[in-house]
Amino acid sequence: MPLPEAAAPMPADTRAGFIALIGAPNAGKSTLINQLVGTKVSIVTHKVQTTRAIVRGIAMHDKAQLVFVDTPGIFQPKRRLDRAMVDTAWGGARDADVIALLIDARKGIDEEAEAIMERLADIKTPKVLILNKIDVTKRDKLLELAKTANEIMPFDETFMVSALNGDGVNTILDYFATQVPEGPWLYPEDQPSDLPLRILAAEITREKLFERLHQELPYISTVETEQWQERKDGSVRIEQTIYVERDSQKSIVLGKKGQAIKAISKASREELAEIIDAPVHLFLFVKVRENWADDPERYREMGLEFPR
Repeated sequence: MPLPEAAAPMPADTRAGFIALIGAPNAGKSTLINQLVGTKVSIVTHKVQTTRAIVRGIAMHDKAQLVFVDTPGIFQPKRRLDRAMVDTAWGGARDADVIALLIDARKGIDEEAEAIMERLADIKTPKVLILNKIDVTKRDKLLELAKTANEIMPFDETFMVSALNGDGVNTILDYFATQVPEGPWLYPEDQPSDLPLRILAAEITREKLFERLHQELPYISTVETEQWQERKDGSVRIEQTIYVERDSQKSIVLGKKGQAIKAISKASREELAEIIDAPVHLFLFVKVRENWADDPERYREMGLEFPR
């Protein structure tokens, strides 16, 4: 029997480091991180505050391994879940080698963006500004935004991108590849994320849930993968539970004659099968759990610290 091939040796002069993407909700962080990594590692919806835990997307660029940290949007927290998400975002920023502030150029510098910059000024980590949505913003406004932002807080560099179509992404990668520290790669070369498949699967279903029901369903709903079973025929059986807080929300998720839950399951199953490159048998259950957002176990499942 032939011996397995040895892994290719790591080249000399490698670099590796963490870049935290922070910003207000819906600035486009998840869309940008998927562009930077070249595959889907973070969910994208029209609903604000859908990224909850820290998601790390890993991009290889030249000899550098760039670990992009997609943090929850920073906003004024009102509930315990909000506080956990905002604390997680600032924790991700403080632990990074470089911080990238993403601003929606269409919205400009609003109160949320200004509050983030004021707090960023106290963090000594190198910082860059990324103006997003240049495909729908006039050049004069972009230049004025860049000038105003750098007057509020000087940035090491300013970039302009379209996270949606990828314009400007390679320029960002070139820059970060020179800014992360010299050292060995932190993850296998072909690994796009450190997110376990069970959690990624739950996130994909949560994305489909919000895409289908974003007008009717509160964002506080959550999804957990209860079972992941790889079968002998190469397929995967996945059981997930959608947690809502009230019976009325359960009815919304199920839909008339179960149509909503069937559509959510179909969309999630198809995307999961593409991601893991195997047939998927997905079974969704909906449970009412009042005040689940006050349950420490739910926070652990999402990778969040439970705020006291």
